[in-house]
Amino acid sequence: MTGPVTKLSFWGVRGSTPTVDPATWRHGGNTPCLELTAPDGTQFILDCGTGLRVLGSRWTAPASGATEAAKRNPETHILVTHYHWDHIQGVPFFAPLYSENNAFHFYSFRSKHLGRDSLKQVFETQMAMPYFPVNMSAMTAKKKFMEVSGGESFTVGENKITARHINHPQGCLGFRIETPGGTVVYATDNEPGDPKLDEELRELAAGADIFINDAQYTPEQLATTRKGWGHSSWREGVKVARQAGAKTLVLFHHDPDATDKMVDGLLREARDEFDSVFAASEGMVITLGSSDGKLEAHMPVTRTGLRREAQFRAKVSGITEGGHPFQEETVVRDLALQGALISLSNAPRLQSELQVTMETPGAEGPKVMKLRAYVVRIDTSDEGQSAVGVVFTE
Repeated sequence: MTGPVTKLSFWGVRGSTPTVDPATWRHGGNTPCLELTAPDGTQFILDCGTGLRVLGSRWTAPASGATEAAKRNPETHILVTHYHWDHIQGVPFFAPLYSENNAFHFYSFRSKHLGRDSLKQVFETQMAMPYFPVNMSAMTAKKKFMEVSGGESFTVGENKITARHINHPQGCLGFRIETPGGTVVYATDNEPGDPKLDEELRELAAGADIFINDAQYTPEQLATTRKGWGHSSWREGVKVARQAGAKTLVLFHHDPDATDKMVDGLLREARDEFDSVFAASEGMVITLGSSDGKLEAHMPVTRTGLRREAQFRAKVSGITEGGHPFQEETVVRDLALQGALISLSNAPRLQSELQVTMETPGAEGPKVMKLRAYVVRIDTSDEGQSAVGVVFTE
């Protein structure tokens, strides 16, 4: 990857309330928080859900080393879409706010329910008695709060940020961040149906390299039981991405009751309608700025457990990055309880499902195991082979 590079990291992707269900561990249970590092070194944080705690722990961990800490800009710009709990509840647990060496610029809108300094009021209230043991005076970092109106644009370093109103109860902003490495649009918590705000969303997403859109509900839920709740679906995201000419769609703000398998199903349906789609997952990193204009996406692999060397014959079938079915025989050489590393001549699509039929030794001869696997990592060698990291889903 050459030229200016923009890096987008997902620390929280769940909507409404955090989850700890085992059935949601792969996509993750923390509420919204993204980190964007622009080519000029400017740091942005998008929303302050419970994923913010995880990000703060990473920034302050001794394991990150003095070198990493020295590289990180002590000044950070935080864009807050709105004031519902799942987008602010990580603030009291964000360790960097308790260090006087850090400086934070917060941006959001003036609520008609709160008036001036709405965001500051919200942060102070959630840490006031009797809701939290200490108040915001314990946070020694420098803090500055800026009000942003829908339609307003401003620059931070070499980056242009545009805010637009989107359709959500009590108000919400969507943000467009244009960097030298590419354009990211963050439009969580929006519901289609208001013609004016629908047009604002299309204008916000126009030509974006990455369009992150609310996909909390199924199309059926959105049309019936969840109509008016302020969220969207994969189908509406695909519709806007097409109309706006966005290059890649990221399904975001997963419902707390949506298991990993359910999110996988929504992703498959979306990919049937739009070529470049991902389902947001904690630990997912997207980088923009390659010479060929393609983005690079990496999925989290730390949850696949301790691996052991193995040699099992296997037959693998799935869909390539180009959308073509494939089947090939290979040997699984790196196996864990929850996943494996498989060498393939085909390059499957990231976040796609593979069928793995594997022969394992047994006292009465080889046994056949049929497994479903989910692709979380692809590394291509100079010889054209792909090292494919998978987690087993069943």
